[in-house]
Amino acid sequence: MSAAISRRVGTEVTAAMAVMWIAFCLLVWIFGASPRGTAWLLVEGTWGTSYGVGQVLFKATPLLFTGIAVDLALRAGLFNIGAEGQLAVSSLVAGAVGARLPESVPALLGIPLVLVLAMAAGALWATVPALLKIRFGAHEVISTIMMNRIAEGVVGMALAAGGLALTGTVRTPDVASGARMPRLDVWFSALRGSAVSFAAPLAVVAAVVVALSYRRTRFGRELGLIGKNPVAMQSEGVPVGKRLAQALVLSGAITGAASLGTVLGYKGYFEEGLGMGAGFGGIAVALLGRGSAVGLVLAALLFGTLQQGGLAVNAVVPKELMDVLEGVVIFAVAVAEAQGKKRS
Repeated sequence: MSAAISRRVGTEVTAAMAVMWIAFCLLVWIFGASPRGTAWLLVEGTWGTSYGVGQVLFKATPLLFTGIAVDLALRAGLFNIGAEGQLAVSSLVAGAVGARLPESVPALLGIPLVLVLAMAAGALWATVPALLKIRFGAHEVISTIMMNRIAEGVVGMALAAGGLALTGTVRTPDVASGARMPRLDVWFSALRGSAVSFAAPLAVVAAVVVALSYRRTRFGRELGLIGKNPVAMQSEGVPVGKRLAQALVLSGAITGAASLGTVLGYKGYFEEGLGMGAGFGGIAVALLGRGSAVGLVLAALLFGTLQQGGLAVNAVVPKELMDVLEGVVIFAVAVAEAQGKKRS
């Protein structure tokens, strides 16, 4: 990334953060609370205690995985709105497979096996819009939204009528202990009581590895060039359609890895609605992170802070206010980027 582009991106992100702060102050004031006092409550309930830090990291983990996934698609010029459905299906697979493993399965086998199958489920769910894109030219926004709706029905039907749920519930049986992600408080006792697991550092590693692949692999470089000018890349002999399909499928697979933090690292089973919102939250993370591993991690931490902060300020203002702020950030980043491109 050139110095000029870096400065422009920095300006856009700064502008988006400023708009978010203004919106926060206005909304809190409308509810009759003090912006400064509410902001203090938010900070105190998140980064002010070791438990709050652990909860922020826990909530940021699936957001980081889905942010990486959405960012990968964006690099190729695709908008994967379907991470929500891909995560739901892959989480169901993680819970169902993990519950059927023998209790004696070792973690070195159980966790990778469940992870691979969950990622395969996410990839498979993204294959449909990928095929519709390259075969019929269907816009991925429409087809991925369609797959989100189908995922809702498939997950509900599999739990209720497919025999995957415990009788009278909407959850799978507990996964085998050998398929559980260990909590971080095993090593860091200060985080005791929080839900953060070793899925959090794995998400950071995934962000670094994927970011490096953009510069150091042919596939990664081609994705970036296709996103800028697919016609030129087609004339150079690059299989554009194939690369677009691969980008969507790989995006779905990475989304499936988010089940590490929710199913395997938190609940220990899948229940209907688990992880809901992380797919759409990944869009915000990707837009704010701007393709940088550091940017994606910081963006995931920001939105993880807002999610946990909503619980901290719920006695003063509705926690849904944090969801509004997330939307404000997406809108502000989009506007700032459009204005930046006009000036460049």
